[in-house]
Amino acid sequence: MATDLVYLVTGGSGFIGEHIVQLLLKEDYVKEVRIFDFNENEALQRLNTASTTITFIKGDITNFNQILAAVQGVHVVIHTAALVDFLNIFPFKKLEAINVGGTENVLNACLAMGVPYLLYTSSIAAVGPNTNSDPMMGFTEETIYEGENLLWYGKTKACAEKLICLANGQQTRNGNKLVTCVIRPNSVYGEKTEHLVTSYQSAKSKNNRVNYIEPEDVEKNIAYVGNVAWMHVLAARQMQLNPELLAGQVYFAYDDTPFKQMFKLSHELFTEIDPSIQIGAHIPYWKMWLIVSFFSIIRFIVKPFWNLKPFLTLPILKLLTITFHHETDKASRHFGYKPLYTWMESKHRTCKWLNQAIHTQQKH
Repeated sequence: MATDLVYLVTGGSGFIGEHIVQLLLKEDYVKEVRIFDFNENEALQRLNTASTTITFIKGDITNFNQILAAVQGVHVVIHTAALVDFLNIFPFKKLEAINVGGTENVLNACLAMGVPYLLYTSSIAAVGPNTNSDPMMGFTEETIYEGENLLWYGKTKACAEKLICLANGQQTRNGNKLVTCVIRPNSVYGEKTEHLVTSYQSAKSKNNRVNYIEPEDVEKNIAYVGNVAWMHVLAARQMQLNPELLAGQVYFAYDDTPFKQMFKLSHELFTEIDPSIQIGAHIPYWKMWLIVSFFSIIRFIVKPFWNLKPFLTLPILKLLTITFHHETDKASRHFGYKPLYTWMESKHRTCKWLNQAIHTQQKH
């Protein structure tokens, strides 16, 4: 494998992107990590090492010329940049422009500049659930799941993922073939998971109780962000070493996090820093449906003069009550993936950050 490589991470200041950058800095074959993002991350820029340089490029993923300039001289692109919106806060056209149009720009820039490797961060939302709320249990990357996607965000990620897969094998300007690959995270937790802070504060305001909407028999995949980032780093490396196997492939992200419901994981994390937190009551679906529907009516009425952000939507409420759980070891079989962090390490790292974040907010 070549050395002195230049990596570009789009969305490198984001949740998953930042952790990818941190891990790339530890790889001796990487000479430079470029971060293309609209938001500057000063903490990352301070991580420059003697052997690896961080270059921050402030730009807009919807601007092709900016992307084109950023990929010049790059060997590997990890495309994590996206507008993540599960609550339909933004218009669909904006989601489409960033998640689909931005991905088209990255693809075309790679082809134009002869970048040979492109790894895309997709989402489980690209698969579903569908509008029929059909559950899936124990499915793999090869499982066929049909129906219209329930979420706007999922529709855009599915479209972008399709573009990435179709681009695999296309000829670049210098005559090489582009190798593409896709990783699909599901629910991700870890340092800078902001909803953990708000969930903890909510539990404290409810007499130290974590109330929950998810039925206890519903299962989801949950993985630590450091392991999701590590899967990206390994896949990007193996795309260069074994392109025939990884080319055009899709991989679900996973690790050994033992929980399959987010409220149980939250409770486990909260009790590490505050033993008084307990699991509270289950909120029935019908009650939440009435609350969300009533809030939606109020939001519609006040929309001309007040843009109320939804705390929950009916599609997300549906999602919380659907089993959407995969079982796969494809990443392990194809490129030797093993979680970089054990469950205990993942918990410790998350709780350390969470404790600091809570105390920082309390001071303000």
